[in-house]
Amino acid sequence: MAKTLPVVGILMGSDSDLPVLEGAFEVLQRFHVPFEVAVVSAHRTPDRAARYAETAAARGLKVLIAAAGWAAHLAGVLASKTTLPVIGVPVDSSPLKGIDALLSTVQMPPGVPVATMAIGKGGARNAALFAVQILALSDQSLAEALRCSKEEMASEVLAKNEKIEASLRVREL
Repeated sequence: MAKTLPVVGILMGSDSDLPVLEGAFEVLQRFHVPFEVAVVSAHRTPDRAARYAETAAARGLKVLIAAAGWAAHLAGVLASKTTLPVIGVPVDSSPLKGIDALLSTVQMPPGVPVATMAIGKGGARNAALFAVQILALSDQSLAEALRCSKEEMASEVLAKNEKIEASLRVREL
């Protein structure tokens, strides 16, 4: 069986960021979006980070997700070296609980955009969903899968609401 080439690159500044990104892996797997993962540091391996970004499009990647804590310059470094969309995930690994990473990721200068998600695991899941939405612009089956996923989420919320309402009706009697 031929392996499908990755279309999303997921990068982390340190292997300690891996637990934060697991939700992103799950989302991409659920939507059958092939991805690759690498540890690339903006500060400790800047040449490797630049090379990764510069070659990403030629290797077939369409979107990059970059997770980093502390100074969190990874997403910005990548965005400076590619025209691909870059999605930043601030990681809550520092004494400042990710606020420093959020500010480093979201405060990009004009001309070097980075789409910035929430701090931590929720942000990683949303980064993957955002990547799927970007890819769905040119993939109708992926767009349909997203539509179905949103319908499932809505149904789950309605079912939870119904359960709570039923519980409260029982208490009133």
